[in-house]
Amino acid sequence: MESLKNVLGDTLIGLDHIGVAVPNLDEGIAQWTGLGLTQTHQEINEEQHVAEAMMSIPSGVSIQLLAPTDEESTIAKFLNKQGPGLQQIAFAVTDINKAMELLKNAGITVLYETAKSGTSGSSINFIHPKDMGGVLVELVQHSKS
Repeated sequence: MESLKNVLGDTLIGLDHIGVAVPNLDEGIAQWTGLGLTQTHQEINEEQHVAEAMMSIPSGVSIQLLAPTDEESTIAKFLNKQGPGLQQIAFAVTDINKAMELLKNAGITVLYETAKSGTSGSSINFIHPKDMGGVLVELVQHSKS
């Protein structure tokens, strides 16, 4: 398989964040602030059924804490199956639609036909773990606002 950079070409910006599933957002925030990270954003994503907090690392990459808001959440299902821990790795892209098209053309499976709403108005989609060695990879196009 081609490298992700080769497939995504100039749409790939770089590592954006690492997603961590937690059963309780407040407890997760307390754990990660205990390491010296700073909470920079918190919201509830109704479409994804998650409460989330972005935790800043001085290097610029963030840790995204994800807690389910109900049992229908994919995070609830993840926690029930895997327990708390690493849930996904996210890469920033310049154009989510172009990135999705490039991946599909390379035979790589994306989870959604159209991009979904992500943190702070971003547009997101995921590469199926079967195509990435068992790792769920998120693609993020940040909002221009």
